[in-house]
Amino acid sequence: MTLLLSGLVVYASLYPFTGWRLQGVSPTAFLWAPLPQYWTGFDVMANLLGYAVLGFLLALALLRSGGGLWTWPLALALPLLLSLGVETLQNFLPARIPSNVDLALNTVGAWLGAGVAGLMERLGVLRRWSRFRANWFEPGAHGSLVLLALWPFALLYPMSVPFGLGQVVERLEAGLVELLGGTPFLQWLPVGLVPAAPLSPLAEAFCVSLCLLAPLLMGYADMRTTGRRAVFWLMFGVCAFGAAGLSSALTYGPSHAWSWISPQAALGLGLAAVAGLLLLALPRRLCPVAMLLCLAVSLSLLNRAPASPYFAQSLEVWEQGRFIRFHGLSQWLGWLWPFAALVLGLRAVVRPTAQR
Repeated sequence: MTLLLSGLVVYASLYPFTGWRLQGVSPTAFLWAPLPQYWTGFDVMANLLGYAVLGFLLALALLRSGGGLWTWPLALALPLLLSLGVETLQNFLPARIPSNVDLALNTVGAWLGAGVAGLMERLGVLRRWSRFRANWFEPGAHGSLVLLALWPFALLYPMSVPFGLGQVVERLEAGLVELLGGTPFLQWLPVGLVPAAPLSPLAEAFCVSLCLLAPLLMGYADMRTTGRRAVFWLMFGVCAFGAAGLSSALTYGPSHAWSWISPQAALGLGLAAVAGLLLLALPRRLCPVAMLLCLAVSLSLLNRAPASPYFAQSLEVWEQGRFIRFHGLSQWLGWLWPFAALVLGLRAVVRPTAQR
């Protein structure tokens, strides 16, 4: 988890990875540059919170791996070096501006996160969490917990269908056309052979329900009892509503936080809620199978449907607005999450029964 978050931080800091060139200044000049005249509370909180989570997870990883005397020096030094490295590399990207304030905020955030981890360790919170996890989840519930923790963040990037993660074919085709333009290989691509038709309202509702059932079944697969599944069902619903509302608020404004609740989305939510209750007693060995079925059908529906022009306009708000620092992270999470879940589900299906 710590390595994954570090990679996401690097991606967000160096996006869009184009236009690399020497700009005639020392790569370390930003360290002694005057403080920037313009900054926003959003930037301050983003730099603090992003690295606070990284410092927290890094300190936890070092504590659990028995880092000993090296735990805290590494927990404090590694985020500083990571921030210094990405800020230095920003010198070579015209679209990014290295900042000594960002470096300071990143470092302070990471140290605050590491301090919170140390305080929780001293108070015994981490030991209680370990006992809670052992009581609620199966011993092998590692990858699924990481994916479930990332699922709300993947929902922050705008989607043409609520909760419709993994809609990548259209952009993948556009990227291949651009890459192969002017070459004889372009005619090999089956692009535009069959015009894409939008989803019908009923198909969209069905897709919404499947997109919700997939992570719900992932959680069911690692829950020890039906009662714990019922608690998870309730918490999952609250989390889904909150993440979708936050995404809509960030895209269209706080007054439109619930504009995503169309009749199709409401029907899909209802179907997923009822199906989740009916599947509470589903045997653990069948949960990954059902999850794979939900993912396969939903990905097929999503990637056969085109995005609306209105939806394309909403993407520009993210990709050209103040969310430029984060849209790459949530976009890639939204694209890759279902496929990571597919890999996890396939591993669970082919795993010997004795190991489940």
